Amino acid sequence: MDIPLSKEEKPFWNSLYELGKGLQHQYEIKAALIVSAHWCTSGTFVNIAPKQTQLYDYYGFPQEYYTVKYQANGAPDIAREVKKLVPSAVETTDWGLDHGAWPMLMHLFPGADIPVFQMSIYYDAKPDYHYELGRQLKALREKGVLIIGSGSIIHNIPLAGQKFRSGDMTPFGWEADYDAWIKTQIEDRNISAIINYATSHKLGKLAAPTPDHFVPILYSLGLMGPTDEVDYFYDSAVSFPAFSERSFMISEKA
Repeated sequence: MDIPLSKEEKPFWNSLYELGKGLQHQYEIKAALIVSAHWCTSGTFVNIAPKQTQLYDYYGFPQEYYTVKYQANGAPDIAREVKKLVPSAVETTDWGLDHGAWPMLMHLFPGADIPVFQMSIYYDAKPDYHYELGRQLKALREKGVLIIGSGSIIHNIPLAGQKFRSGDMTPFGWEADYDAWIKTQIEDRNISAIINYATSHKLGKLAAPTPDHFVPILYSLGLMGPTDEVDYFYDSAVSFPAFSERSFMISEKA
């Protein structure tokens, strides 16, 4: 995590900042729903709290990582719409904004002027569950809700840790291959290959040994209509071992 860096020091943060300005200029965003890799549960939960608690759900970092503030309102009325669309979802106020949400939001919407709420990831659910759940949420998108899948398509903490501990921050090399493959599958709308990511490519289990960081992409793809466009607002070469920052937006064709 590079939270203390400014958007000028980290290009990804700057891309979020510019994206946020563009989104607010082009759309009337009533709220943002975030599916974060860092809220994993048994079942699907949705946070209906009117005020969001900022969660520092990590440990072992310098003190400045725990002093960054992002104070946002929730969107309880809109969050309750999730229950209508997904009857199995459980409403709760026992969560807030975790580090899959607020570090991104502080650059995307630095004024904290967009109400936000999170929906959890049912950790043990099969990938097609997440894709179908995304499809069920389309009605929210049509009502002006920005739905964000927040994760890292390539996310292998054990392998990354080996590099970091040795002081070597260079990628292994295979990350670029898998990242390019994922991009092709998105562009070809080969949803089946992405849903079956663990077996559809030889690097699938290496890139995503756990589902938490990968499945947010399935929510985004579930929201995609047949005429929607895909725009990669961050399409830089892989720069960290066992990680990817590839990011895209799905929107109606202009």
